[in-house]
Amino acid sequence: MSVLSAEKFTELFEQYREPYIRFANSFVRDVQVAENLYADTFADFWMRKDILPPDCSIPAYLLTSLRNRALNCLREERRHRTVSENKIGIDLRELDFRISSLEDFAIQPLFTEEINNIVSRTIASMPARTKEIFLMSRKGRLKNTEISKELGITVKAVEYHITKALKMLRTALVDYFPLIAIFLTKYLR
Repeated sequence: MSVLSAEKFTELFEQYREPYIRFANSFVRDVQVAENLYADTFADFWMRKDILPPDCSIPAYLLTSLRNRALNCLREERRHRTVSENKIGIDLRELDFRISSLEDFAIQPLFTEEINNIVSRTIASMPARTKEIFLMSRKGRLKNTEISKELGITVKAVEYHITKALKMLRTALVDYFPLIAIFLTKYLR
C-alpha cells in the first residue's frame, strides 16, 4: 500500500465513521460497542498499513475487519450468555440469527451498488457530447469510426471524448479499482 499520511488517515476515519458504526451497531446493538469496534478497526489498519498489498481496497478491508470484530463480539456475548445466565431460548435463537446474518453478509454487493451509483452520477455529470459518445461506444458498442460517421465528427474528436469520459470515471472510482473490472462488465452491457 502506498504511504498513508496522518491527514489521509484522519480523512478516511471521518469519511467512513457514520456508515460503518451504523453497520456494526445493526449487529451488536450497542452504539458505544460499535464505536469501539470502529476505533479498534482503524487502529489495527494504521498498524498494518505498511504491510497491506498496494492494490488493497481500503473500504473493503476496513469493512471486512469491522465485520470480523463485530462477529467476534457477538460470539463472545453468546458465550457469556450461555455460561453466566439461564436465558430463555428466544434470546439465544435471536442472537444465533444475528450471528448467522453477519457470517453470511457479503461485502461485494454493497460495493457493487456503491460503484454503480458513482458511475451513474459521473456519467450524468459529463458534458452532453462526451456522455453521448461514451454511451454510444460502451453501451451501443459502436466503433470510433461508426460514431464519427453517425455524428459527423472526426475519429480524433471521438477519441478525445472517450478519453475524457474514462478520465472522469477513473477519478471518481480511484478507491474502487479492484472491483471495477467486475462491475464494468455488468454495468455496460
